[in-house]
Amino acid sequence: MKAPHRAIPLVITSLVVTLLSSSSAGAFGGPGSDVRGGANDSGELSASASHSRIKVTQTSGPTGGKQGTVASTDVNWKPPPCWYEPVFTPEQLKNFSENDGSGDAGLRDGWYGSELWTDHFRDEKDATTIFTKPATVKGYKNYNLGKKGYFWRGVAPNVTELDDTTLCSRLMFWQDAGEIPDVPNAPTPEVLADYAYDKVKVPATEVELKPAARSTVNLPTWVWLDKGTFKDVKVRAELPGTGLWAETTAKPVALHLDPGTEDAEVFPASGDCAINDDGSIGTPYTKGAADKTPPCGIRYLRATDGTPYQLSASVTWKITWEGSDGSAGDLPDGTFETTQDMNVQEIQSINR
Repeated sequence: MKAPHRAIPLVITSLVVTLLSSSSAGAFGGPGSDVRGGANDSGELSASASHSRIKVTQTSGPTGGKQGTVASTDVNWKPPPCWYEPVFTPEQLKNFSENDGSGDAGLRDGWYGSELWTDHFRDEKDATTIFTKPATVKGYKNYNLGKKGYFWRGVAPNVTELDDTTLCSRLMFWQDAGEIPDVPNAPTPEVLADYAYDKVKVPATEVELKPAARSTVNLPTWVWLDKGTFKDVKVRAELPGTGLWAETTAKPVALHLDPGTEDAEVFPASGDCAINDDGSIGTPYTKGAADKTPPCGIRYLRATDGTPYQLSASVTWKITWEGSDGSAGDLPDGTFETTQDMNVQEIQSINR
């Protein structure tokens, strides 16, 4: 994202509810189709390993404007590879099975053809699975109509990245209302918090530079941001039908500057400019301060020769969460980085 020479736009993440994935071989031998699970926005019923029903809502912080995506500072951290979710009530499953019947009834073991749904969930026929034990799953009678609860199935961001074929691979199964399945990879508030990690909406922010258009060798470029620009953003992730929720909060804590060349000094020496309690960074440039050392800024020691330096600026966000069961914790810090052309001249004049 390019910006005028007077500013560097900095952005973080948007919140979505659809995961990308692929379907897999069927429990009855046929491939599943990539359709969605439960009721979608149009009210149509569908089933897929690629669709999560988790609903995410921003509950505080600025909205609107340009947005971007945060990157974890821990390169080894990843959100959960999969989990289970409630997909159908008995009535929904009856409607889906008898009027559609495509899609997947398991993360790896799926269906191909509506008769296979009705065989197992309506007509009590056992299903043979591939990746789970026991390999034979007892069928249901008439979709469990009259009972209160949901049929649950596995959901994964990317099925192809699941190294363990047994993860979340149970064939779609019944759970009474108000209960969370006592199985590995059952959903938890922490799972919801992890899911929402890269889905926090943060407005674009511009860092002020002085001089704005061209720096001068040996004279500092001041960097600052007016108060109130950075604010905490909180989102709430809920999984319908379970009572589970988590609130994930992103708090901006620092701006890091990289001048794009070794022939430069940064202020402070670490390049990390703290974000103050009022949301400001550094100190605004004032007339007559061009030869002073800024609390946040850069001094270039060599002029550009027609190829501008790539000044990069990244904001660090501290990310925490709390859940419906009283649990809470930290997630890895997130950053978003942008770059801007910086031309540096030799003229030893002071920008006043």
